[in-house]
Amino acid sequence: MNLKEEALKLHRLNRGKLATKSKVKVATKEDLSLVYTPGVAEVCKEIAANQSNVYDYTMKANSVAVVTDGSAVLGLGNIGAEASLPVMEGKCVLFKELADIDAFPICIKTQNDKEIINIVKNIAPAFGGINLEDIAAPRCFKIEEELLGIGIPVMHDDQHGSAIVILAALMNAAKVVNKKIEDICTSVKEIVVCDSKGIIYDGRADLNEFKIQLSKVTNRTKRKGTLKDALIGADAFIGVSTGNLLNADDLKKMNKNSIVFAMANPVPEIMPDEAMKVAAVVGTGRSDFPNQINNSLAFPGVFRGALDAKATMINNEMKIAAAHALSNCIKPAKNNILPYTLDRQVVPKVAEAVKMAAIETGAVRG
Repeated sequence: MNLKEEALKLHRLNRGKLATKSKVKVATKEDLSLVYTPGVAEVCKEIAANQSNVYDYTMKANSVAVVTDGSAVLGLGNIGAEASLPVMEGKCVLFKELADIDAFPICIKTQNDKEIINIVKNIAPAFGGINLEDIAAPRCFKIEEELLGIGIPVMHDDQHGSAIVILAALMNAAKVVNKKIEDICTSVKEIVVCDSKGIIYDGRADLNEFKIQLSKVTNRTKRKGTLKDALIGADAFIGVSTGNLLNADDLKKMNKNSIVFAMANPVPEIMPDEAMKVAAVVGTGRSDFPNQINNSLAFPGVFRGALDAKATMINNEMKIAAAHALSNCIKPAKNNILPYTLDRQVVPKVAEAVKMAAIETGAVRG
């Protein structure tokens, strides 16, 4: 199959992947009077009298806005709002197909943080949740932070959805190599983070505000140097950067039975066949290699659970519950540490775990 030609053909033939569909029939004058005027006015008055009634009488309870500014789309970079639309449509399709959530692509033609925040706040009344998508760092952190208190679940999927799936994959990979996750050198006390300039450490002069925060809780021994220096004595490598950074010899610096998650797309930091010369477990973000680590395993169930719980936010306890539920969906093996994205057992299990965590932590509407 020629992927390019087939993808273009599918999208051109259907003119995209989404359409709106009425839940009710409008075949008679009586139907019209209920769906539109004058009957709809009675519904409006109920909501005006008690704003929470909007969840009972409208689409809000089962809808999510997939919001982007097109600044960091897949591995394509800053391609803008229009070019991001096919990806956002695809995301909405997965919401519907996997979690029966009505999702809508909102591609915003500005990359000004304040404008984006203001737009999202002002469209929030129509939606039960906000999925922030493909917004470049560090702006995505600021935007999400400003939106967390708007009263509905908000999650930047590239950040938190990815983290949920990586945690689940790491827990299962640790089982495969017979290591306890709290003992390996990716435990909270032993994380070493690198950016394009090398190891992040407390006191490095060129760090932005978010990397400064990160430096305070990682790399406690203040290791310095390059990415390859960071691999010395590591049990796991988690890459979410750019392609072709490493080779098999570099991985020999790691501990025995190492775990390598090379998730840059479309070209991983190290190709799986090269990594498997040394590492015990290898995962990528691609579907054409074993052990795909992709946030599509997280976001449908997370939002399904949040909506079902009538959650006002998606907190850390809900995310961690999602990771544990996802890891428990499969008996892990060397080339099978996570379930397939289209495995229909995943969303219900993740959703139930998220729902219970939301209720237990009080992150729900009264």
